[in-house]
Amino acid sequence: MLNYLIRRLLGIVPVMAVIAVLVFSFVHMLPGDPARLVAGPDATADDVALVRSDLGLDKPLHEQFLTFVGNIVQGDFGTSLKTRRPVAEEIGERLMPTVWLSVVSMVWAVIAGLLIGVLSAVKRGRWQDYGGMILAVSGISFPPFWLGLLMIGVFSVDLGWLPTGGYGTWQHFVMPSIALGLTVAAVMARFTRSAFIEIFREDYVRTARAKGVFERSVVWKHTLRNALIPVITMVGLQFGFLLGGSIVVETVFTWPGLGRLLVDSVSYRDYPVIQAEILLFSIEFILINLAVDVLYAFANPEIRYR
Repeated sequence: MLNYLIRRLLGIVPVMAVIAVLVFSFVHMLPGDPARLVAGPDATADDVALVRSDLGLDKPLHEQFLTFVGNIVQGDFGTSLKTRRPVAEEIGERLMPTVWLSVVSMVWAVIAGLLIGVLSAVKRGRWQDYGGMILAVSGISFPPFWLGLLMIGVFSVDLGWLPTGGYGTWQHFVMPSIALGLTVAAVMARFTRSAFIEIFREDYVRTARAKGVFERSVVWKHTLRNALIPVITMVGLQFGFLLGGSIVVETVFTWPGLGRLLVDSVSYRDYPVIQAEILLFSIEFILINLAVDVLYAFANPEIRYR
């Protein structure tokens, strides 16, 4: 296992190098002049040129890229063009609100998705199955931003039960976590149902039932562990999407997280912040995939990594 982890961690280096090239290239393709935004609308051409030189934007792209990579290797992500603060501080202040929102959304979505999926598989072809799949299809069909606006209109404006936005108390988590996690719960329900139905067809499950084993034991003891392999894969992928895909939800609920910071940075052409955030999201996906592979061995002891 240790050798496997070392090889996987070493494999991150070339992947991040490719991602760094793509991120740097795409960010510099964005329309607009960040030097003009920093200097202000009333700045003269000389003022803009001075700001551009101060930011290093007057250098050739390959020199800017080498400076960008060299700073990252040293742990320096630069300075925000908008706030003139270190990018690491900007991201550090916004990281935990996004992480907590993603964790809360994932916890309830996984629990609800697993329960609905297992119930639908056990009661296949009955009203519980049809009802669960209707809920799943409905959850996939609702866009998060539309659901967020709908909940704000009902629970905040009409009923006054929950705050419209912000961050701080458990009430602030309710609507954003529902809007962010509903699609995940729906996908989990459908995926869990398919995985359990497939396992139910295996010979050892039929043998257990033929021996008179209680159905509850068949589901949770004989089927669950084997069905967890594809489910764990889906959980890992969905958690990565939650961390990187909370942009719309955070904007709707004025959530002070990384998603909203990225939207503000794109509108301001804040290159250092944009580059650092995209790299951070990429690293998160890579590490989550690695964690999923490790969890396979815990879910199924027969799996061994060398």
